[in-house]
Amino acid sequence: MFRPSFAATSIPLRAERAELLFRGPLLGSCETSHIIASSGFIRNFGLKRKCVRGAVRDPGDVAKVGHLLKLPGAKERLVLAQANLLQEGSFDRVFEGVEGVFHTASPVPSTTPPDVQKDLLEPAVKGTVNVLTSASKAKTVKRVVLTSSTSAVTASKGGWSPENPNIIIDESWWSDPEWCRNNKSFYALSKTQAERTAWDFAKENDLDLVVMNPATVLGTPLQSSINASTQIILGYLNGSKTEISNRMYGFVHVKNVAMAHVLAFEKPEAEGRYLLVESTIHAKQLAELLRVLYPQCAIPNKYVDDQPPLAGTYSSDRIRKLGLEFTPAIEAIKECVESCREKGWINC
Repeated sequence: MFRPSFAATSIPLRAERAELLFRGPLLGSCETSHIIASSGFIRNFGLKRKCVRGAVRDPGDVAKVGHLLKLPGAKERLVLAQANLLQEGSFDRVFEGVEGVFHTASPVPSTTPPDVQKDLLEPAVKGTVNVLTSASKAKTVKRVVLTSSTSAVTASKGGWSPENPNIIIDESWWSDPEWCRNNKSFYALSKTQAERTAWDFAKENDLDLVVMNPATVLGTPLQSSINASTQIILGYLNGSKTEISNRMYGFVHVKNVAMAHVLAFEKPEAEGRYLLVESTIHAKQLAELLRVLYPQCAIPNKYVDDQPPLAGTYSSDRIRKLGLEFTPAIEAIKECVESCREKGWINC
């Protein structure tokens, strides 16, 4: 999936009002525009919390944006504008008059594309540069919040390690591009290159940049298609995953990711990178948890790796200190599964 997603706001959104804003329309009128590109997972919850001007490739594509138009308050608070992530200058006019820009888009292929450089790496970097360039031109923009990923943090030889089960992974970690190439971890490579490029651009252009590094984002998907995060859980439930691999997962509720972005924009002291991970769990533990929660489903029980299980833990201390309170990841998993049942994506 490759859809541009940005947001900006010039009306303060207080953290203590977040839960209320998730449940209903924002009261009052919008004196200035907010911008959010609008057809993804994290983006949907951001849209539910702000008055927005949406930036999408095709505002008339009901199949992709129709669910956004049905959100409470969309008639009063949502205007869709056309823009193209890969077109230089496409967001110049869209960012006029706003104080903050949220850039959450990046190509997320379900399979390795034929031309990794052209179809994955270049779009991730070019899209980021185009957004930051437009943001730097807009004299009103005070801060850019970029959604990166834990994939830009842990993909390296020194990442998860069975030799050091007590290892703590924090924001000082970076994925190793060479390791990513050698192990064909091209999504991690794209996120790493895009984030590195963003930091270089911000430094060279004196742009206030804050970066969010969420793990696997779960919760109630609003869109009509299955995204990559939801597919991880579905794979364990619908029989498509028959074996358990030796890997680690980090999980975070989508509402927490949305709130973290708000805090990163609103808090003057926010700076640098922020890991967004509520729980770290091994694939074997995830399978065991799902087997307890959903015994009627065909959860795999065959472990395929003869090596010691990987181990380690993400630290989210920085974002907690900024004021974020996490929802237990198990609640995010339950919400995801129940929503998938309602949509008919699983039948167990």
